[in-house]
Amino acid sequence: MTKFNKANEINLKRLEQYVPVVDRVHGNNHPEFHRVRDLFEVINQKSKKAGADKLELANEFNRLREITDNYSVPDDVCESYEAVYNMLSELDKAYQE
Repeated sequence: MTKFNKANEINLKRLEQYVPVVDRVHGNNHPEFHRVRDLFEVINQKSKKAGADKLELANEFNRLREITDNYSVPDDVCESYEAVYNMLSELDKAYQE
């Protein structure tokens, strides 16, 4: 199992729960999170479809780093928002390795 697959297995279920809630709670004040949610959904779908095949997610992670300023957590958000960025960052790092 690759580092990415392991990180994905650990974080995917939590991200599936957290991302829609964080988007609903913080999306008005942080509209960039709508794009984070969209990119997460693409990553999630590709991950589920690929199974054991090699995933091509470089574009999605590049865009996430741009949108989130390298996963910098805004000062006015909750712990769940921070957790989402931390999990996405962990996935990104595992994918790069």
